[in-house]
Amino acid sequence: MEAGERFSWLAELFDGVTRGHVDRLGVTAGWRCWEVGAGGPSIPEALAAAVGPTGHVLATDVNPAWLDRHGTYQVLEHDIVRDPPPQPGTFDLVHARLVLVHVPDRARALAAMVAALRPGGWLLVEDADTELQPLACLDEVGPAQQRANRLRRAVRELMTRRGADMRYGRTLPRALRTAGLVDVAAAGFFPVGGAACDRLEAATVRMVRAELLAAGLADDAEIDAHLAAINAGELDLTLAPLISAWGRRPE
Repeated sequence: MEAGERFSWLAELFDGVTRGHVDRLGVTAGWRCWEVGAGGPSIPEALAAAVGPTGHVLATDVNPAWLDRHGTYQVLEHDIVRDPPPQPGTFDLVHARLVLVHVPDRARALAAMVAALRPGGWLLVEDADTELQPLACLDEVGPAQQRANRLRRAVRELMTRRGADMRYGRTLPRALRTAGLVDVAAAGFFPVGGAACDRLEAATVRMVRAELLAAGLADDAEIDAHLAAINAGELDLTLAPLISAWGRRPE
């Protein structure tokens, strides 16, 4: 339940950013696009609308349960590290958002996405950099905000133990150049406050609650108080910056 809710709020917060970059890269009718680690359906649907009936959108995920197998895009269960890239050398755009930060072998995953591009095709990778902005509440004015920031540190520690790289976002431009791409550029974005940030935070904390408790990183009372403060609208919550980087496979 929390996973599906998180996809919805992440879409609310970041789809506008992603669509802006996709538009600037020139995605249009007839393009072939691969959405890696799609999670929810919103970006595959937007890409399918952009490329129209003459184009093609492939949406893959290790767990494609949240994708519409009867929609306007193709759905495939696929692991970006273990499985070979589908239809290599054929895609005009390959996109992944908030995927590689969680993948232990990021270089291999990135190489697979580059291999899927046609000459001249674009890779757009968007990932968080929690070390750039590690706080849940920028304005730490009282106990509720301090508690929110303590729990954000606990979640970061949990993700680090899972193998996530909290500094990955800042490395994307260099990683794309190292992978052989040209015309590389990047931009950053993060929201501050609002219902979507609140609901995403609540869903995330509920999703990892058992792991936080088992790891001794938080206790029930602290988590309950944080969720109550969110529900009461007491916090101006924010997220780690989303770094979007893009580059083109040479002709």
